[in-house]
Formats: sequence, C-alpha cells, structure tokens
Amino acid sequence: MPPPFFAENMTKIELAWRTPEALLTAFEDVPHLAFLDSGGIVSARSRWSILCVHPREILSSNEPDGWAQLQRLLRRKRDDVHHDVPFSGGVIGLASYEAGLALEGLQSRFRPLIPALTAMAFDGAFIFDRREKRLFWCSDSHSPMPPLPPPGRVERARTLSRVPLSPDMSARDWKDAVGATRASIGRGALFQANLTSRWHGDLPDDADIFSLYLRLRETSPAPFGGFLKLPRFSLLSASVERFIALDRDGWLETRPIKGTASIGRDEQEDARIAENLARDAKEYGENLMITDLMRNDIARVCAVGSVSVPALCQVERFTHVHHLVSTVRGKLACGQTAVDLLRASLPPGSVTGAPKHAALKLIDRLEGSARNAYCGTMFRIGNDGAMDSNVVIRSILISGGKVEIGAGGGITYPSDPQREFDEMCLKAAPLLKLFR
Repeated sequence: MPPPFFAENMTKIELAWRTPEALLTAFEDVPHLAFLDSGGIVSARSRWSILCVHPREILSSNEPDGWAQLQRLLRRKRDDVHHDVPFSGGVIGLASYEAGLALEGLQSRFRPLIPALTAMAFDGAFIFDRREKRLFWCSDSHSPMPPLPPPGRVERARTLSRVPLSPDMSARDWKDAVGATRASIGRGALFQANLTSRWHGDLPDDADIFSLYLRLRETSPAPFGGFLKLPRFSLLSASVERFIALDRDGWLETRPIKGTASIGRDEQEDARIAENLARDAKEYGENLMITDLMRNDIARVCAVGSVSVPALCQVERFTHVHHLVSTVRGKLACGQTAVDLLRASLPPGSVTGAPKHAALKLIDRLEGSARNAYCGTMFRIGNDGAMDSNVVIRSILISGGKVEIGAGGGITYPSDPQREFDEMCLKAAPLLKLFR
C-alpha cells in the first residue's frame, strides 16, 4: 500500500481496490451512512463514488432556519485541500420537495413522512475512482480512517421481500388530472406542470433494505444514484438527473431532463427512437421551458452575464430510457455559497413546471400524496465550497415501515393523457419490479 499523502490539513491514503458493493457491505450495520453512487458508463460526470460513515454532527430540521444550520455545519471554506478528489469533508444531505415548497412560501396539504432538511457532517470520505479502479481515504482534517475488515469476496444472500404497492391515483384519476392541467394551461395560468404519482406499501419487519439497494444499483445503474441510511428513514436512489454541480471556483452547471422515450430492441430501432425523440415538438418545447426556468433560477445568485446554455435538448441514452437533456452554466456571484444556490433553485424546475409558483400550487391540488424525498435533491457540499446534487427521481423511500416510490412527467397543452400515463408507468416499472 502506498504511504499516506499529507498536505496542509489534508490526508489522502490509497487503499487496495474494493468495489463499492464490497465496502458498503463492510459498513452494513452502521446507523448513519451516505453513499453517492455513480453507476453505468464511466464518464466525466460519473467517474467518482463517495462513501461516508460515522458523521460528527447530524441536522434534521423542519424549521426556516434549517438552511442557516446547514451552513454552520460546514467548516470555514478553505483552499488548501487536495484538488484531485471531489470530496474530503463537508456535508451530505437531502432537501425534500416540501423544503422547496417552503422556500416558495407554500405548504402542502399533505403531511410529509420525513424532515424537510436532513444533513450529516463528515470529516472524511472513501473515494472510488471508477475510471482508474483506485480507492482512497481522504480527510481535510486528518480524521482517522474507520477500521475495515480484511478484503474478501462478497458473499451475500439477497433476500428481497414481495411487497404489494398501491398507487395513490388510479389510471382514470391520473388522466383526469392531466386533463385538469391542460385546462389550466389553456386558461393561461401556466405553461407546464410536472404531474406525479406515488406507489405505497407496507414493508415487512424483516425486510433487507441493504440488499434492496444493492439490487437497485445492479438493475438500474445511474450516474447520480445514492443511498442515505438514517434511523428515521432510508433513501435508495438510481437517479439519472444531475440537479446542480458547483466547482471550487464558483462555476456551476445544471442539466435539466425533460422528454422520455423507450429503449429499442436492437441498434436500428434504438437509433430510430432516439431520432424521433429529438424531433418531437412537444418534448422539445417541454425541455425548452424548463431550461429557461432553470436559467432564471440560477441567475438569482450568479454574476451578471455569466449564465449560458451550451447544450439544448440533446438525446442521451440511459439504462431503461432515452431522455432529452440540456445544460445550463453560470458563475456564482461574489459572496454567494452553495447553500444560497440550493435555496435559490429548489424545488428543481424539471420536476415542477413553469411558472414555478403557479405549477407548485396546481400540483398540490391535483396530486394524491406528499412527494417527500421524491423530486427533492440529494446533495454534497465540501468544505472547499464545491457542491454536487441530484434530482431525486427513480428512487425508493423507506420510513416507519412504509415504502414509497414515485414517477411522473411534464404536462403541456399538447399532452395526450394516455401517452403521459404510459410514460409514467415506463419510468416506474424498474422500481416496481423489485417488489414483485
């Protein structure tokens, strides 16, 4: 094993390579765990995975000052940490959809299952370099590495429970809600709204949540997945969507996803589906509106003239579907922080609608249950000021013996209710399959 690397206030130790699954299994029984999981094809956006255990402090808040408490969890911003790893100390957490509602001055008619804001402060992290197959322990405060059992072959019986899941809206209710959304758009109340539904079920007392996550990451590898484990709830995510990334120098990027199509049975069909998605006027318009919304949101905290859209409505292929993806970039204004950026942009525009405030009110009137973690964001903020975050989609929430998953899609005036229902079911299918 190479000797530890020490810089000012920084420790970096290279370990023998272990897969994320192997190291996760070593910490299966810890009460608090945060794993930011990059899966699928290795790219610049999915090179690193991050595992943290044993937080020094935990935040759980439903209060307006929760954001100030989150800022206080971070150590004073420093520029002397090692820059070739994405994270060596800071906070990892979850802002629920209802946290975003509160930032818009709204409150849901539904009672959420989880706190609005949850965060854990860590003094070090295991860093997986998926491209180079290298594993490091990194700490910007010389925190000692948690003890590890000797490496070995992972042998684990994956016992997954069959859980009947029931939707909070019937197919008829869903289509009626699509019709009501289209009517609101027709009256000029808004341009677009993201309509979603959730499936709920009772989880057996002996359910193996850890194995459920291992199975999820195996069947639905995703670039912005993750696993948060706390005594009150667990979040298992296979998100394909980045929310906002912020580098140490203050440059930020958000990649809104709108527009979905299935995967083909062969390369020729796949290429044809992707081409049709790229030419779909309805899907293009949906993505364009949300891209403009995100551009406006980040402009609240960006330097004047720094916001740009370098990529608009590009087709990207994921494990189970194609999506249209755009890219918006900007430079954080002087004096603004990652926490300010989250406060300015939640809830994510790609899962709300435009104008955002009007869409949020309509969503709460039409949907059948609280969104909770779904359509919120899982985030990491380093002590160096950098941040990355996802949109919590393709995810499973487990809390108080209950399990829920969500799916949905953007509704515009040309939307066809049956097509929107089919698209929602397409997104939910890989998650529902895990419980059958």
